[in-house]
Amino acid sequence: MSSPTQKSLADQLEDLLPQTQCTKCGYPACRPYAEAMAAGSASYNQCPPGGIEGVARLAHLLGKPVIPINPVNGVERPRPVAVIDESLCIGCTLCIQACPVDAIIGAAKQMHTIVYDLCTGCDLCVAPCPVDCIAMVEVTPGKTGWDAWSQEQADQARAMHDFRNLRLQREKEENNARLAAKAAAKLQAVQAETPASEAERAEQARKKAIIQAAIERARLKKEQAEKDAS
Repeated sequence: MSSPTQKSLADQLEDLLPQTQCTKCGYPACRPYAEAMAAGSASYNQCPPGGIEGVARLAHLLGKPVIPINPVNGVERPRPVAVIDESLCIGCTLCIQACPVDAIIGAAKQMHTIVYDLCTGCDLCVAPCPVDCIAMVEVTPGKTGWDAWSQEQADQARAMHDFRNLRLQREKEENNARLAAKAAAKLQAVQAETPASEAERAEQARKKAIIQAAIERARLKKEQAEKDAS
């Protein structure tokens, strides 16, 4: 295992973040925020869940003074967890899609529920809910920042977030493969047609062009995804 001195600055900064994946820092997750700090394009006081102690940790690594959390990004507060009013839930799955750590379970048109031990209190499930059945409830009264959030919880949240990203990528690739196979089968079926008139030949050519264009777009997307992953 690499020692901390062998890690990049972005890696070291990421290790100091609470991994709530809440986006309050202005970035889509903790990792992009760490990379932005390492690049000098983001300040180290944009993480409300880490609180002032989190700022101090980042400041120490960067050799900077401790400064207040930027109010634009939010305020330090007791850690909340999401609670779903199950009598109002319509099973739309929008909250499940929004949760960055897969802390919500349920199925379409069925009641959803929160796995409280996994919830990071990120708030991201609240806004998408069309029936306002999700509330954020404080579970660490009087404790904020790292006093309300352990390193073990941060490690778990990070692992869950990484696993979710891998799952979504796998599902996307599987769906793209299904669509590609369907398009190839459709193209084969069109090519097997025997047009009886000029109009039918023109229609066959039109269909082939549409399908071939779709296949080419899928190929380019796959190449780009592979390039981004490398």
